[in-house]
Amino acid sequence: MKHSVGYRNRTRSLLRKKPRERGLSPINRILREYAEGERVVIKIDPSTLKGMPHRRYHGRTGTVLERRGRAYVVKVHMGGFEKVVIARPEHIKPLEEA
Repeated sequence: MKHSVGYRNRTRSLLRKKPRERGLSPINRILREYAEGERVVIKIDPSTLKGMPHRRYHGRTGTVLERRGRAYVVKVHMGGFEKVVIARPEHIKPLEEA
């Protein structure tokens, strides 16, 4: 039988919360505004599926380029290239806080 190759495949331990952290995240993570040029860390929140970046960007540091709707465009350096990631504020944290 072929294995699944979906968007969240092989993320059993990566996208899982600890038992006491289960449920939705605090509202202030969603309401936090980020300025252009601010450094952020991409930390995927598994309780929110919308605006979730790909798992290869989990834990990466980037710079906010702009706001696009409810989400933010974040520039990340990976493997000698600059990648652009679109993620909602639930999945990013300020660099000093993370």
